[in-house]
This record gives sequence, structure tokens and C-alpha cells, in this order.
Amino acid sequence: MPNDPVAPVFGVEESFFLVDTRSRNLPTQLPDGFLETARDAFREGFSQEMFQSVVCLDMAQPTLLEINEARACLLEKRTRLAAIAREHQLAPLCAGSHPFADWHVQVPSDDPHYQPLFEDQRMIAHRSLVCGMRVHVVVPLEIDRIQVMNRVLGWLPLLLALSTSSPLWNGRPTGLMSYRQAVCAEWPHKGIPEHFPDEPAFNAYLQWLMASGSIRREGDLAWCIRPSPRFPTLELLAADACPSVEDALCIVALFRALVSWAMVQDDGDLQDAPLQRLVLKENHWRAMRFGIHGMYLDGSGEASLSAGAWLARAYACFGELAESEGDDQAFVRGRHVLRYGSSADRQLLRYREALQSGLPRQQALVAVIDELIAETTGG
Repeated sequence: MPNDPVAPVFGVEESFFLVDTRSRNLPTQLPDGFLETARDAFREGFSQEMFQSVVCLDMAQPTLLEINEARACLLEKRTRLAAIAREHQLAPLCAGSHPFADWHVQVPSDDPHYQPLFEDQRMIAHRSLVCGMRVHVVVPLEIDRIQVMNRVLGWLPLLLALSTSSPLWNGRPTGLMSYRQAVCAEWPHKGIPEHFPDEPAFNAYLQWLMASGSIRREGDLAWCIRPSPRFPTLELLAADACPSVEDALCIVALFRALVSWAMVQDDGDLQDAPLQRLVLKENHWRAMRFGIHGMYLDGSGEASLSAGAWLARAYACFGELAESEGDDQAFVRGRHVLRYGSSADRQLLRYREALQSGLPRQQALVAVIDELIAETTGG
């Protein structure tokens, strides 16, 4: 790509837990001065999430053109956040869930933006102690974002499987590789999006939800993929937060290539036929449960294929386009994840090894956290 004007502009937003370096737990209140220092350092590129102990490095606009540019941006931001956190005996941890933090004692943030969510959703909101990554890909105004979304939907479980990083919750293995998605599924307007033929139909639904009091604002509609309410983009919300920058960039590049491919297709609404919705629902569950080790249904709903075979199909479908846009390393890294494991695999392996070495369960969980912090801040 690098100078290919056809390649769409993109942006990345990452969420982080702030871990107390002494206990490895999440503090219920942040140390005095941390928020002020972070806001001064990042300006509009920093915000507090739903809880005191969760922050986001976001963006004013999606402006990235190249994956190498995104790599430098993410590494610089993480390094800066880690330095500020260190001054306050904190460390950033980028993963879908904290392995043992107790959601019962976590305190909502002071941001008035989130207060209505706790009022409306009660325990569902209080349990949502999770971190994700958001990827924005700009879609030209003359292209219908919903039609692009319909073509992209069926591939999303593959991206979720590659990003899985939340196998541990409340001090124990959950049996899921993305427990974060199970938490998100409790919300009324998260998960797999409803079906719409085009963007006008989606906008009519959105306005009806707001007029009926079902949601307070457009951003409350937070499916695993959506037309962004902030930017002229298609926004991916399905992915767990990735401790490894290279894993994060893999998801970013695959999603951009996928959206680029979907924007030039001319197949009507075939990709969102009723059977495809059923296949998507089943594959979404399998990605949550098994991650890269799942067997996934193909478009017929009958044959099964491994995550590796599915990634190979993705390469056959839009790999050439990815290479033309400079995103070819996405498939190289995807194959690496399939061979050596996602973050969820690494966490479970570290946990088992620590237990087998004789460490008690709490210390085994601390070992996992130490590894996640090192991966988050080490790139």
C-alpha cells in the first residue's frame, strides 16, 4: 500500500486495566493525580471507562494509513501510559478480563457518560469489568455501511477467535476463551447485530429505539460490529483487548482488508440470508468457547473447518487485496497465532505451569498477570 489511495483510513482504540503493582489487583480508587497527569499527557486521546480502574486510549479521528504507522502509534501510547502508571504504583494490563479481580467491589467511574448505564442495567453494568479493542475503517459516504456490514458479519467469529484473551474470571478458568463475550451477551444491545437491508432501515430502527426510550443515545447500540455513531466508519467491537501489539495489529489489518473487500462486492444481501445468520450465531459461540481450537461451520451450515482452514479461505478471498494495501502481515501473524496460541492459550498455559510448579492458586494467577503486564508494555 503505502501510497495506494484506495486503501481505507483506519483507527484503533484500546482499553486497559490499571493494576496495583503491589497486589496485582485492581484498585477501587485510582491514586491522586493519576487521571490529571494522564489527561494532560494524552489530551483528548485518553478517557476513563465504566470503572475507576479501566481507561481507554482513543482518538479524535481515524487517521491511520499504514499498519507500520499503527504499530508505532500503539507502542508509543502504551509506553507513555506505562510510564505515567509507574509513577503511581500502577501498571497497564491489556486483556479481555482481569484474571481474579472481584467485580463486586469495583467502583464506577465519575464520568457522567456512564452513570445512566448503571441506572438502567444495574447488575449487568456492574459485572461488565472487561476490556475490548475497537477498530474503525472509514467507508466512503456513497457506500452503504449496513450492506458492507452484512458482507463482513460471517467472518467476525474468526477475528474473535484470533483475539481471545479472557479465559480467566474471578480467580478461575471459565471454560471459555473469551469470557468477555459472555459478559457482553448479558446486555440488551450487544452481540450479533439485528438484520437490516440498508443504512436507512438501520437509522429508522435507531431513531425508534431512542424515541421509545429503549436507549438513551446512539452509542448505547454496541453490537460486535456497527456503523459508528462518531465517525463515517464501520466499527469492530467483537475483539478482546490484545496484550500483544502484534496480535492487535493482526486483527486491525484483517478487518481493514475484509471491509475493503466487502466494499467492492456486488451481491445484494446474499451474505445475510437466514441460513448465514444461523451459521454466524453458532460460529460466534464456538469462537467464544474454543477460540482458535474450534471447528467452524462453513456457509452451507453443514461442513466444518478448522480456524486454520478458515484463515486460508480468508486469504483466498481477500488476501491479494490485503497485500496490495500493505496488510499482508496480517495473515502471517494470523498463522503465528494459530500455531503458537492466542493470549487466552498463553494465559491458561502459564496458569497450569504455575500450579504444576507448586504455586498456590492465587500466586499462579499473579504469575499470569505479571506475564500480561510484561506483554502489554513490552510490545
